[in-house]
Amino acid sequence: MGAARARRAVWLIAAGRIALGLAVLLAPERVTARWLGQDNAKNAAVGDLARGLAARDIALGVSVLATLDDAKAGPIVQVGCALADAGDVLGTIAAREHLPRAGALGTVAIAGGAVAVGLYLAHQISHAGD
Repeated sequence: MGAARARRAVWLIAAGRIALGLAVLLAPERVTARWLGQDNAKNAAVGDLARGLAARDIALGVSVLATLDDAKAGPIVQVGCALADAGDVLGTIAAREHLPRAGALGTVAIAGGAVAVGLYLAHQISHAGD
């Protein structure tokens, strides 16, 4: 993958992360129902936690965009995003017995893919000038 394509992919993922965070802030129960199940999503504490995760994703996305052209900080922030996504995978696996099967599988697949792609793109943008 060329540097321009890697940069574009990083930008798109960051924009998606920000969009998802905004969606959760605006409608936490609606968004989390698919992931956590309708009964869990109705719990006020779940909504509060979802808003915290939404803020995290918005902050990560903004950080990625702010450091995209920084050859040193950009890859580090990208790895940080991958670590956050890995936490989502591990947390979902740990709670899988209490989650809808489709939501747990979807989360593990999407967040797991984000870990792999994020690490790959961190490597790509760290070597963009080579």
